Formats: sequence, structure tokens, C-alpha cells
Amino acid sequence: MLDKNAIGRASPPFLNEVEKGAIRRFAESLGDYNPIYYDEEYARASGYPTVVAPPSFPASFSSAADLRELLGVGIKSLLHAEQSFEYERPIFAGDRIFVATRVAEVLERTGPAGKMDVAVIEDEGRDEEGNLVFRARRTLIVRAAKENP
Repeated sequence: MLDKNAIGRASPPFLNEVEKGAIRRFAESLGDYNPIYYDEEYARASGYPTVVAPPSFPASFSSAADLRELLGVGIKSLLHAEQSFEYERPIFAGDRIFVATRVAEVLERTGPAGKMDVAVIEDEGRDEEGNLVFRARRTLIVRAAKENP
């Protein structure tokens, strides 16, 4: 069972350097061959300074957060249910983005298998000047520990 005191626990910001190759590989893994993710000239002709990262790219970012520590549960007991992203601006190759993670909510829900704990985790990405670039929200379901007969 998740501890309601986990709400508000946070990690310090962690630096993520956005590279062209990482954007290309991420887009390829999605099967998205939009030239804005690969071709710098095309991206510039489209009004951007360089190649743009796909919308779900922040899912590849690292943070200093240890979910086991923030939530007080083993990582194997967490199921990723959903994720959403909000942007202040696109992410570009060459960006240096600091990602901080915090526990936004801890809830108890009832599903087909009975009661389950749900944690909502928020990531916030800021550029080197401290300007907000994106916010992401992840909903995690905590699987109940198996009982021994």
C-alpha cells in the first residue's frame, strides 16, 4: 500500500542533453519518419532552428528520481497506466533540459481485481535559463504483493 505521505516528495533537477541522433532513433522506434525529426534543412524551412523532438520524447529523459524511494515500493510492483505531455515550446536538438520529478497524487481505486493504489508522477523540464519547456504526468498502478498461502 502506498503511503499518502509520498505526495510532494521530489527529486532534484537532472540534466538531459538532447542530441540529434537520439531524436532520430526515438522517431525511428516510433515508426515516424516525418523529416522534421531527421532533416535539419527541412526543420529550418519549417521555421525551427534545428530538428525537433517527437511529442513523446521526454519519456526517454532521465531524472534523479528513484521511484522506489519516492513511493516506498519495489520497481517491479509498478505498472505504467498512462502518460501525457504539455509543452511551452518544442524540444530541439542541442537543448539542455533539467528534469525534476515529484509525486503529485496517491489514490486508492477499485478495479476488476479489487482495490489498487495509484500514483500520479509529474515531471517538469526546464531549460538552462529556468524556463518551463514541458510537463509530463504519469499514472502508475501499484500491483498488490502476492500473498503466500
